[in-house]
Amino acid sequence: MLAVNYSTIRNKLKEYCDKASDFQETVIITRKNEKNVVLMSLEQYNQLEKAARNNEYLAMIDRSIAQLEAGKGQEHELIEVD
Repeated sequence: MLAVNYSTIRNKLKEYCDKASDFQETVIITRKNEKNVVLMSLEQYNQLEKAARNNEYLAMIDRSIAQLEAGKGQEHELIEVD
C-alpha cells in the first residue's frame, strides 16, 4: 500500500495507475482535511464488492437460521412441476 499526496498523483497519474493495475498496488491519495481517496485496480475493486455481497448473503442466512431456531419458521408443501 502506498500513500501519495494529491500533487504527486496529479503529476504522475499514469505511473500510479500502472502500479495499481499491473502490480495490484493500492494507492491512498492524501488530500486536505482528511478527504483521502483510494486508487486500486478494477479487479481488486470487484473482489471487494463480491466479498461484501457474500458477507451480506451469509448474514441473511444466519438471521434466517436464528429465526428458524426461535420457532418463527413456516412449513409448506412442495409444489411438484411436471
